[in-house]
Amino acid sequence: MVAPVTGDEATLARLMRAAQAGDRRAYTALLEEVARWLRRYFRRRIAPERIDDLVQDVLVSLHTKRATYDPARAFFPWLAAIARYRWLDHLRADYRGRTSELREDSAAEDSDEDVVIARVSLDRLFEKLPPTQAEVIELVRIEGCSIAEASERTGQSQSLVKVNIHRGLKKLSALVEKAN
Repeated sequence: MVAPVTGDEATLARLMRAAQAGDRRAYTALLEEVARWLRRYFRRRIAPERIDDLVQDVLVSLHTKRATYDPARAFFPWLAAIARYRWLDHLRADYRGRTSELREDSAAEDSDEDVVIARVSLDRLFEKLPPTQAEVIELVRIEGCSIAEASERTGQSQSLVKVNIHRGLKKLSALVEKAN
């Protein structure tokens, strides 16, 4: 029998280890607690009507990536990294969808204030990064360019593009965590 879940690091790490070992009840308890944590985590980051979709995306990612969790390391940073990447993917997809809608229909009254606010927030975060990092994150993670395309457009080597994306996202994550 799985003990009541408290949501603390030690309990969730224990549940994750048990889930990796094949304990279905532990895995169910873990997913339920993680879903609660994710709803709190995303509450101030996205529109309320989109939270459940994003939580499900993260849970699917957690399921897919569960074998990569190292039991010797803390669980929450691993989970938070997945949540941040899915959140950024969500912002990128939402931004792409909004820009294509604007191209198709330029009616100003249909604009979504949340998207504009998210974009302004993202631009403010990008201002805190070196321009080379912000540029490649914009190209690859938001516009959807490949590493090769970003390399060609910026004049950076493909390796440097990857390094700048990694360092930039790490710094953005730290800034977002510090703000909370």
